[in-house]
Amino acid sequence: MAARWRRALALPVAIAAIAGPAMTGCAGSANDQIDYAVDGALVTYNTTTVTGAASAGSQAFARTLTGFGYHGPDGQVIADQDFGTIKVVGRAPLVLDYQIADKAVYSDGKPVTCDDMVLAWAAQSGRFGQFNAANQAGYTDIASIDCPPGQKKARVSFAQDRNFVDYKQLFTATSMMPAHVIAEELGINTTAVTDALQSTNMSVVDKVAQVWNSTWQLKPDIDTKHFPSSGPYKIDSVLDGGAVVLVANDRWWGAKPVTKRITVWPQGADIQDRVNKRAVDVVDVATGSSGALITPDDYQRTETPSNGIEQLIFAPDGPLAATPARRALAFCTPRDVIARDAGTPIANSRLSTAHDDAFDQAENVPDAEPFGHSDPDAARAALGGKPLTVRIGYREPNARLAATVGAIATACAPAGITVSGVTSPTTGPQTLLDGHIDVLLAGTGGATGSGSTGSSAMDAYALHTGNGDNLSRYNNGQIDGIISALAVTVDPAAMVRMLAESAPPLWADMPTLPLYRQQRTLLTSKKIYAVGSNPTRWGAGWNMDRWMLER
Repeated sequence: MAARWRRALALPVAIAAIAGPAMTGCAGSANDQIDYAVDGALVTYNTTTVTGAASAGSQAFARTLTGFGYHGPDGQVIADQDFGTIKVVGRAPLVLDYQIADKAVYSDGKPVTCDDMVLAWAAQSGRFGQFNAANQAGYTDIASIDCPPGQKKARVSFAQDRNFVDYKQLFTATSMMPAHVIAEELGINTTAVTDALQSTNMSVVDKVAQVWNSTWQLKPDIDTKHFPSSGPYKIDSVLDGGAVVLVANDRWWGAKPVTKRITVWPQGADIQDRVNKRAVDVVDVATGSSGALITPDDYQRTETPSNGIEQLIFAPDGPLAATPARRALAFCTPRDVIARDAGTPIANSRLSTAHDDAFDQAENVPDAEPFGHSDPDAARAALGGKPLTVRIGYREPNARLAATVGAIATACAPAGITVSGVTSPTTGPQTLLDGHIDVLLAGTGGATGSGSTGSSAMDAYALHTGNGDNLSRYNNGQIDGIISALAVTVDPAAMVRMLAESAPPLWADMPTLPLYRQQRTLLTSKKIYAVGSNPTRWGAGWNMDRWMLER
């Protein structure tokens, strides 16, 4: 099995015993407060929307909205038996029985039921375009969910010949929102929500989707009753400036969190000052995004590669709507210089994201070679000598991306291409889709962080027609077929062949331009225990309920 296409691997027993969410409390005197800085905004509790998936929400809420699994330190899915169990009862087609734990209850006292699974499936399956979901991968292959409303069991049946290999990536932490909150907002019962989604009652589905898209925005004046938790932590408040305060959930039925209160801080320009003042205990950000980030003696630093690819994502409309214009900007972009400054090789990967040499080489086709370094002459020729003005946006502050835009602007000027940076703390996927920028400089799916789901098969859907995080609105039947086939293929040789076939049309059409694999920096106080890096968008927050800080 190729490491790049992660399946649900088991953690080594030693690591699980030390750091996993079910670990018992550590000995010693634990402080009741930890400050955790992440590298994105905290804008919504619903991290399965396009905006939510690109935010730092997954880093913050992995232990607030739990599921049948969570993403461990290598990005692999680890079964969360506190939440429930999965049993395979059919292989052709794939049929799974899900059992939610009898004790599973939200922090507002309402039970966790299979209605939440039906909502997650309906929202992310692509069946209803009203849901602004980021990724359809896997959910689109589910033919039906047999869920007796209000019950804790469900049978999930996949379509014939659509045995989604990474099925354990579905219904995991942060993927399911509480259906009963939507029911309460609409003044109906949860059974009515489930029945409407199952029977395609569009008058109700439209209302459900509207609430699902908009209800869970994070603001200082939120009514926390709309934000119930199914994990060890629950939201206590949202501070001015966007930080979210998490406190121990007294209705959590599993091992109690070691630390009672964690404040999650969105990345700002003051991270170095906060570290110097010992005002933050864990910093989990893209390497270079906060500048050099000097490490004091009483902190330790770990730098690891993520599964996310930093890239240029081109807007579907505007000056880069035409393929020659996108290719022109790609021709003059100094990818070699940008990758070298990031301390990594150039990434040519679009459909594969995890680490595997064979898959990396599969996308290193001759078609990519002309775009390895800046070639202003080729850029000018692609434009027919006409000038071009391009706005590249990214979420600020980010020193690494600021330098990247500067390098592109300098290299492209001789080609007659004027590049300007357009930044704000809220720049993201919606900024691109609204036409306020022409290019989004971001990670996989438009994320400020890694953006990776932990599954290359799922990440590849960012270029599939109709997928929410297909921000360039790319539409290519051949590529759709390859992405769809990769999701149900287990043979590494077949995967390599399909990746090699995908590369020439992707380099010709240029919906995105991969730059380098995003590197991650994890900075922790030497007095904190059980914090580990993670290559996916869940980051170090995957086991925050086991963190302990000693004073």
